[in-house]
Formats: sequence, C-alpha cells, structure tokens
Amino acid sequence: MAVSDTLSKSAPARAGRGRRKGITLTVIAATQLMVVLDATIVNIALPHIQDALKFSTTNLSWVINAYTLTFGGLLLLGGRAGDILGRRRVFITGVLLFGLASLLGGFAQDGTMLLASRALQGIGGAICSPTAFALIATNFEEGPERNRAFGVFSAVAGSGAAIGLLAGGVLTEYLNWRWVFFVNVPIAVLIAVLAPMYINESERQEGTFDLPGALTSTLGLVTLVYGFIHAASDGWSSTPTLASFAVGAALLAAFVVIERRTARPITPLHLFRDRNRTGGLVMMLCLAAAMFGIFFYVTLFVQRVLGYSPLKAGVAFLPISVAIVIAAQIASNLQARFGPRPFVVGGAVLVTGGLAWLTQTTADSSYALGVLGPTVTFGFGMGLIFVPVMLIAVSGVADRETGAASGLLNSVQQIGGSLGLSILTTVFANASADEFGRQQADYLANAPVEAKAFLQQNHQLMPGTRWASEVLAYGISHAFVVGVVFAAVALLAAVFLIRAKASDLPTEGAAGMAL
Repeated sequence: MAVSDTLSKSAPARAGRGRRKGITLTVIAATQLMVVLDATIVNIALPHIQDALKFSTTNLSWVINAYTLTFGGLLLLGGRAGDILGRRRVFITGVLLFGLASLLGGFAQDGTMLLASRALQGIGGAICSPTAFALIATNFEEGPERNRAFGVFSAVAGSGAAIGLLAGGVLTEYLNWRWVFFVNVPIAVLIAVLAPMYINESERQEGTFDLPGALTSTLGLVTLVYGFIHAASDGWSSTPTLASFAVGAALLAAFVVIERRTARPITPLHLFRDRNRTGGLVMMLCLAAAMFGIFFYVTLFVQRVLGYSPLKAGVAFLPISVAIVIAAQIASNLQARFGPRPFVVGGAVLVTGGLAWLTQTTADSSYALGVLGPTVTFGFGMGLIFVPVMLIAVSGVADRETGAASGLLNSVQQIGGSLGLSILTTVFANASADEFGRQQADYLANAPVEAKAFLQQNHQLMPGTRWASEVLAYGISHAFVVGVVFAAVALLAAVFLIRAKASDLPTEGAAGMAL
C-alpha cells in the first residue's frame, strides 16, 4: 500500500505515554484487515445481492469495481494526505468514512445506493490503508521492534482474503448479505475510539496535494470501465460506449501531462524507466485482472451451478488462499539464492495453465476438476510471483520515493483488477447471449411458465434451472479465454523485461514497505 515518502525517516513520537504496544499494533492491523477482507467478504454475497437488488450479471461487477477503482485510484493521494495533515488524524478520518459507507451499504434499498456506498468505502480505504502502514514507523522503534510489527501487519494483510471468504459465507448464510457491510461498523467505531489513546501522531510534512492527477486518473479509469461494461449490454458501436472510451482516453492523457509538469506528482513517471519495475507492474496489472475474474465468476459458478451455500462456497475457495501462502513462502525463502526471475517466469506459466484449465468449464464440471484443480494451480503460481514482484517494485528506488513505488504497485493491482473484470464481463455477456440464442427455441418451448416470467421481468434466466447453468458456464469459460491472454502478456513481461538478480533486490526492511 502507499506509504509516505518519509516513512524511512520517521521516528516514534513521545505521545505514546507508555501505552501498550500490543494494543497499538492490534488497532493498526485490524484496520488493514477490515480493508483487505472487504473485497472477498462481498464476493461470497454477490449472488444474494444480485437477487435482492435485481442486478444483472454484467452490472453486478460494479459492486466490486466501484470499490476497487476509488480505492486504487486514490491510494497514493491518501498516503500523501497523511504526510501533510498528520497520519493519525487522516487514519481516523478514513476509518470513520469506511464505517459510514459500510452502514449505508448495509441499508441499501437499490443498486444505485449500494454502488455509491461501495465507492465511498473505496475512498475511506484509500485514506486509512496507506496511513495504517505508515503509522507503524511512527509508533515502533526502528530495528527488531519495527520489523516484528511489519511481520504481524503483513501476515494480517495476507490472511485477509481467506478470512473474508469464510466470514462472508457465515454472515450471508446465517444472517443475510447486508451483514457483510454491517460487520465493519462496530470495528470502525472501536478503532476510531482507541486510535487517539494508543497511536502516536506523526509530524506534519510540507507538501502539496496532486488533486488534478488523482482526479483525472480515477475518473479516466472509471469511464473506461463504464465503457467496457456498457459494451456488454449495448454493443461496442453504441454512442455511450464510444463516448466513454473517448472521454476515458482523454482524461488519462491529461493525467500523464499533469504528472509530467507537477513538481510533486502523485505518480512519478520516471519510475517506469526501470525495465524490471515496468515488467513487474505489467505483470501485476495483468495478473490482478485474471485474479479478480476468478473470485467473481467462480463464486457465481459454485453457488449458481454447483448449488453451494454461501458458507460452503467460502470453504471451497480456501485452497487457493493456502496455495498462495505456501508458494509465497517458497519464493521468499529461495529467491535470495536463485533470484526473482525463475519464480516470476514459473509462476506465470502456472497461472496461464490454471486459467486455460478454467476455459474448459461446463455446467457438468465437478468441484474437483472444474474449480479446485485450476484455482489451486493459479493460486500457487500467484504465490510464486507476489514477493519477487513486490521486491522488484522498490528495488533501486530512493528512500524518499519508496512509498510512491510500493503504492504504485498496489494501485496497479486494484486498477488492473477493475479493468480486467470489466473486460471479462463484456466477453461473458456476449458469449452468454450467443449461447442463449442457440438454446432460445428449446427454452421457449419447454421452460416452465414461472421461468419465462422471471426472464421477462428480470432480463435474465432464472437461477437454478438447467438453461441458466449452461448459459452461465458457457459465458464463464469464454471469459477466461481473455484471462489466458492476460496471463500470457504477464509471462512475456517476465521473460523479456525482468532481468533482476538476487543481488539487485532490496533488504528485508525495504521489502516490508512493499507489502
């Protein structure tokens, strides 16, 4: 996540007044856990959200994208705000905003209200997440104490996805989908109460906010994603689709111009001059695109086609989290000997293979062969890639720009996920429509009256029917063909761009900043 440019120079203030460091770390880590698990905890509830608020499958992707776009687009700005205004103050503001947005999301009565709350959650996360990480430097002495704190923080962040899957399953099955949002509210309030008591404030730094850069990049990406999702329903040649692409491209071009002329840009463009770093960022962009697609579409598959309950669906995803953790430990322990290249290349090969396996998905696929095998293959490959790419991102960067470099990596991950999911959704929609067109005559002749009425009212097939399962599986399998393309681009970046050796990687302390 984004950390301040001055993180490495920060020293704990004396405002701690002997408070227990364990509580301080718990408050900071709990915030990161709340933000990280929010993506996967919502994924498990997606089918229930879709039914309750009448989302189409294509528009349902906005429940994820509304969060990730604002989170990723404003992440670096949130870190800069902590530097200038005080990290604890900004941290508490972000936590309260996240909690308020969660409350609004839980009470959402229609899709518009839910998407607005998700965007607001992303803004809150972008404010509190980078300052949470930076506050470790403010509250823990440099050396073993700070390293242990970074270790705990990283472990919590790494386990967030798995915890979110289980928590989402439990809350959705035994309460209802609204509780995947409500659960954040008491946590946010408790953090806001404890933070002034146990967390030291940082010294304010001089600086300016690159608001034009943050706004043009975020709005440009939102517009592009809207164009892809609109193309799924109205086609590539429709006026709104073409206008969205044109406006999005113009905003992103303006962003590049702004960043080149700004004295303190939110994204220092010279960071892209290093071929290893550029290769790592390309890999993260493409692999996040595929990963978000897996969590979105495989969630729908196991619940809509295999008929899993939310809790069973959450458990079904745990092997991918375990595979990521095991592979990440292997890469972390061995890359000092072999360097990062074997792991990024080998990981990209496994990721490509896992996604290619998912293209064989049908309505008759079993969990073992249709879900477990390909997702574990994918997860193991991702685990091999994560640590080397994080280290490459901060390798050779000046101390004052380490925060910008690591924040850029995390922003790319969120943005890549949103763009990738929107592109996969477009392919899914077109493939599903084609498959339904082939089966339409049979459907209209043999479907029950209530199923036909459901189609007329909701503009989609009734979940649980054989036709719906076949159309959904067909669309998913074709969407993952694009996922294979993303993975192939990542593999090419690993082979032709990344040349870093073990001696080029930063120390363990620098690695911690990239997490």
